[in-house]
This record gives sequence, C-alpha cells and structure tokens, in this order.
Amino acid sequence: MSSPRRKLARAAQRITSSALGPYQTAVIRIGFSVTYLLFLLRELPHRHEMYGPDAPWGWDMAKQLISGNESFSVLMWSNSTAWFEVVYAIALVSAALLMLGWHTRAMSVLFMAGVLSLQNRSIFLGDGGDNVIHLMAIYLVLTRCGQVWSLDARRAARATREVTAQGEGARRPVPNVAGTVLWVLLGLVLVAGSATGGLGGTWWLPALFWVLWIGHGAWWALNRYAPRSEPRLLLDVIANLVHNATLVVIMVEVCLIYATAGWYKIQGSRWQDGTALYYPLKLDYFTPWPALSDLLASNGVMVMVLTYGTVIVQVAFPFTLFNRRVKNVLLVAMMCEHAGIALLLGLPFFSMAMIAADSVFLPTAFLVWLGGQVTLGRQLLFSRSGRVPAQRRGGEEEAPQHTGSDGHTLVG
Repeated sequence: MSSPRRKLARAAQRITSSALGPYQTAVIRIGFSVTYLLFLLRELPHRHEMYGPDAPWGWDMAKQLISGNESFSVLMWSNSTAWFEVVYAIALVSAALLMLGWHTRAMSVLFMAGVLSLQNRSIFLGDGGDNVIHLMAIYLVLTRCGQVWSLDARRAARATREVTAQGEGARRPVPNVAGTVLWVLLGLVLVAGSATGGLGGTWWLPALFWVLWIGHGAWWALNRYAPRSEPRLLLDVIANLVHNATLVVIMVEVCLIYATAGWYKIQGSRWQDGTALYYPLKLDYFTPWPALSDLLASNGVMVMVLTYGTVIVQVAFPFTLFNRRVKNVLLVAMMCEHAGIALLLGLPFFSMAMIAADSVFLPTAFLVWLGGQVTLGRQLLFSRSGRVPAQRRGGEEEAPQHTGSDGHTLVG
C-alpha cells in the first residue's frame, strides 16, 4: 500500500475508532453548563418577569411568534405558573447534573430543551452570549462529552475494574436503574410531545429526539446482551463519527464568530481611528466599576492599544490554527480579553460563554496537567479529613473504549 493510502487508512481508523478531543469536549460541557447554571441562579428572583407569566412579552405573543418561526419551547405547552416552575427547575437541575457528568447524554438533551425553551420564550432578552449557548447546547447533544471528568466515566472505570478483578466468568453487572427510569420517562414525554405537536414546527428537532431515544435503547440492549457483536461496534463507530464531525463544527463556529466580529470591526470608523473602546467605558449600562472605567478611558494610548489589539486578535486567530505556538498565544489573549469584558463592561455570562467556546482549542497536555492539579488539590483537601481519594490519570478516571458505559448512554 502506498504512503498516501496508509495515511488515509490511519486517519479513517482514528476518526472511527475513537472520539477525539475528550478533554476539550469535557471542558466545553462543564463551561457551558456552569455558565447557564449561574445565569439561572442569578435570575431566579426575576424569572417570572423574564420568562414566566409576568413577562412583558406575554405568553400569547410568544406563542404567536413561535408558531410563525417554528421554534421549540416546552413553555408553550401550558400557560400555568406551575408548569413554568417545573421547566425552570428542570433547566437548573439538568445544568448542574450535566456539569457533573451524571448520565451525560440524557442531561445534555434536557439541558438543550431547557436552553431552547427559556430563550425562545422571550427571544428579545438574549445577547451574543445567549446565542453561543443556544448553539452549543445543540452541539453538546451530539458529542461524547462525558469521556473524562464526569461521574459517568468514574462509574465506567469502576465497572471495568470489577470485571477485570473477577475475570471472564464474572457475573453480569447490575442494571443501571436510574438510566432505565430516565429512558422510560423521556420516552413518555417524547410520545406526548409528538402527539400534541409540541416539539416545534421544524422536522429536524423531533427527528433528533427520536433518533437519540431509539438509538440509546438499542445501544443499551446490544451492550447488555451482545457487547461484542458487529451491530454494537457499528453503533460505536457511528457515535465516534458524529462526535468528531460535531467537534469540527464547534471549531469552525468559533472561528466564524471571531472572523465575522473582526472584519465588521475593521469597517467601523471608531475601530479604525482606535477610539471604539472609549465609548462603552462612558456608558452607565456598561460601567459596573465607574472609577476603573474612567481610569482606563483617560489613558488614550491604552484605549488605542486595546482597540487595535482586539481587532488584530479576532481577525488573525483563524489563520493561526496552522501554527500551534502562535495559536496558543492568541488563545490566551482572547481569554484575557473576555475576562476584561466581564470585569470592565459587566458582561460576565457573555465572557464565560466565549471562554468556554475558546476552550475547544486548548492543548490536551495543558488540560491533562490541569486535571492533575485539580486532583492534587482534592487529595490535599480530603487528607485533612482523613480520606484520600485514589489517584486517577489525567485528573479523572477515563472510560474504557467499547464498553457502552462511557458516559454517552442514557442507561449507562
């Protein structure tokens, strides 16, 4: 076989046999779930005025708009306050459990439903950060984001150790009751939503829900009764392909966000003369720390450097992906830029969403080191109470390949 063919064969083998970027997708999962969880907690006292029965954008107006643009929101199933409270609570709980990686695939579906339902209920409240969360919530459903740094990965590693210790003649593992209950309940909700037409007017979202639900039922059955069969391996290959394709889409999405923002800035006269940053620093709405904003705005050189630096970094970043070192430098610069936006302009959730999206480009070696540091810190914390958890490679137990219990099934 010629060298190009060997390279092509190795590439095909890699993208079909494994889900690439396990640490990057885990960081994205944790980052976006934490961002939306904190947002929901902050708006908890104002939830009725933003998305509930007391919202200026009334339920009837929202229903009329949603029926026209064919979007999805389970809040349109009922106008009662009790139903709104249930949906808001599910959005909160699913964000927290997705962050922990408990039944990751099921929680990612509930997380997506919560994000879409609340945002589409009052669509005029959103900003750029909400748009990013909206897209990433959909993408996360298609990724295997629970391979590491999750309770699912921990459970899978524990099950693998037990099987290894007991040998080939080990008894079949105990069924995952929580996963089975989740699968049944979500199936009932899916049937009810489909029967009443409450899954939106588009075809792709109901199709996605049904494919996920049926696919994971088949995955559980094959993993339990025929774990080494060809259909089981085929499902694993399909899941890897979908994950890897979605990971590429996320990378392209981030590049498009920065490229579009950068090139639009170039066309603005205030960005061209280096004064664009001055104006938001003088707006009361964007000055949570007036003294700090005034101090920065009074330094013309710093305003010019930050204005031009923002444009240069955003326009140049997509082109730096071909050079790892330059890419890492600009990645740090963009994360610092968003941290500055959160501090100076009072946009913490927008900044958190963008930093979480940027994390898809973080080097694996750095993430493994970071996981190790977190594990070390946890060991030091538990050692004070006399309990020291076992050391795990990369800061967390990793899920074995081809087990079906790697954090991507509803039923583990």
